[in-house]
Amino acid sequence: MTTFDERERAFESKFAIEEEVRFRALARRNRALGHWVAQRLGRPSHEADSYASSLVSSDLAQPGDETIFRSVRAEFDAAGMSISDGAIRAQMATLRDRAMAEIQAGL
Repeated sequence: MTTFDERERAFESKFAIEEEVRFRALARRNRALGHWVAQRLGRPSHEADSYASSLVSSDLAQPGDETIFRSVRAEFDAAGMSISDGAIRAQMATLRDRAMAEIQAGL
């Protein structure tokens, strides 16, 4: 095996690990975001759990932050609650960063 082959395998392995961490962090972020939305809307904990799970599933079915954002935006709009797009996106970013830090810390 050449040095190039070893470096290529190491790069592929690192990429796979980073993608797994990213996937887990986004799933964790989406669950936390669902709980945040439900709390803001005053929903009971069993509805919060259900909504959080639906966000995780939604991201699996159609990956991407925009899918999650539109779902959250629709929840607030349906409830007649005024919250800015920027506030939603900021919360998404905060929760993503927190989830990534927790995973990297082994939590």
